[in-house]
Amino acid sequence: MSTISSSKFTNTNLSLPSSISSKFSIFHTTHFTKPIPFPNPLSISLKKTITTITVFCKFSESSAESEEPLLTPEDEWLQKLPEKTKPLYSHSLPCIEAWLKNLGFNQSKDDRALWFVNKPDWHAHLSLDVTDLYIRYLKSGPGNLEKDVERRFSYALSREDIENAVLGGP
Repeated sequence: MSTISSSKFTNTNLSLPSSISSKFSIFHTTHFTKPIPFPNPLSISLKKTITTITVFCKFSESSAESEEPLLTPEDEWLQKLPEKTKPLYSHSLPCIEAWLKNLGFNQSKDDRALWFVNKPDWHAHLSLDVTDLYIRYLKSGPGNLEKDVERRFSYALSREDIENAVLGGP
């Protein structure tokens, strides 16, 4: 976990030495105004001080050096994918969705179980049914199909086998 420290500054023109700015980044700065307490309560003054609170977060040396980009939700689910030799039924739905997106499929906005793909040699619709995965290669796409070709794959097949069969085309 990052170490967080805070300090008060009355000078709003704060410049940090490079030794600090390279190890810390400004997380949040807040300005507060509060009246100056006077020893004599009868004296009235409109002077106020500005108090600035700056919070610094220290980065660990390893994360600062690697500077890995932030992962998208799909990337996180792709990292959680079971081995490709495992049956598809052992995969969570978010993992299957991330896998399909990674293969170039686009999810339908109307039916979340329906996916589309347009490859240079063929176009297809893929459907995630309750018991099976269906893919329909479309006659209307590129290629010389006389009619739509539909294939069904059991979720008991491995992700690798389904991927090879689906991407192999009609």
